[in-house]
Amino acid sequence: MLKIQLSIQIEKPFASLVSKQWLRQAVKLTLIHTGVSSSVELGLVIAGDDTVHELNRNYRSVDSTTDVIAFSLSERGADAQPFITPPDDVIHLGEVIVSYPQAKRQAHEQRHSLEREPALLVIHGVLHLLGYDHELPEQAEKMRSMEARVLDAMKG
Repeated sequence: MLKIQLSIQIEKPFASLVSKQWLRQAVKLTLIHTGVSSSVELGLVIAGDDTVHELNRNYRSVDSTTDVIAFSLSERGADAQPFITPPDDVIHLGEVIVSYPQAKRQAHEQRHSLEREPALLVIHGVLHLLGYDHELPEQAEKMRSMEARVLDAMKG
């Protein structure tokens, strides 16, 4: 049975702009739609461009901001060894960090709502924690398809 331990941190300038309930729903539906059925733990941070820029520079050697960064605590790709459940029976997935200002810019560019774009970025980040990637066209299509399914489920 799926149990989620989710820590959400929202930097002060964005605290009144983002619904924690909406973010929780994005995480939960992503896990459900990808078939996760165990106990999981992950963190979610809604931050500013400066925070995300610094993380991107320090951990990815990319000196610019980005929309979402995911720090996985395990290798979950196709070549990874089977995951061994830790003693507490909780799979520690990692952290997803979303830049709210970048989400706002992208929402405007894509003509998405300011509710939809952060949810899409959270879904995208959680998919990365689960081993999804978009380096190859087939991978990108699979990831986009899953993002769309989860977003559709959020509407209903």
